[in-house]
Amino acid sequence: MSTRGLDEFAGWVEDLMRRRGYDIDSPRGGGKSRIADEAGVHRAAVTRLLQRQSMPDLETMRRIAPLLGVSVRDMLIRSGRVSPEELPLAADLLPPSDWQPTMEDFARWLGVPDDRMGVFVKVVNQFLEPDADAAEDGPAAEARRAARD
Repeated sequence: MSTRGLDEFAGWVEDLMRRRGYDIDSPRGGGKSRIADEAGVHRAAVTRLLQRQSMPDLETMRRIAPLLGVSVRDMLIRSGRVSPEELPLAADLLPPSDWQPTMEDFARWLGVPDDRMGVFVKVVNQFLEPDADAAEDGPAAEARRAARD
């Protein structure tokens, strides 16, 4: 990571800390110690970041991110460790909203082997198709249901 990248990341984190009420500017404000304690990380890790000496490790980012109101994904991207393409949002992985999955799609998601696909689709469709007798009204349908019961 370049010095410029570390400086930009640390500046972003400082701004987030200030907005969340951590007093990191006054010598006795206690903001660095407070965030370190609340995150369960060493104060030195927070100090090194704010002094632009080193980038926090993944565990430190994971613990500090919620306190700052950001995601670990945002911290990793802002730190330059990964690109947005390397960590896509779940919504970016979803199919278009007008896409209607087929029974074959569900079978693939469930790991149904190709040679069993037809059987899977047929059985599932039996459960999804409305019962013809239940949908039918009238005395004839009632008589058929009564005869079966």
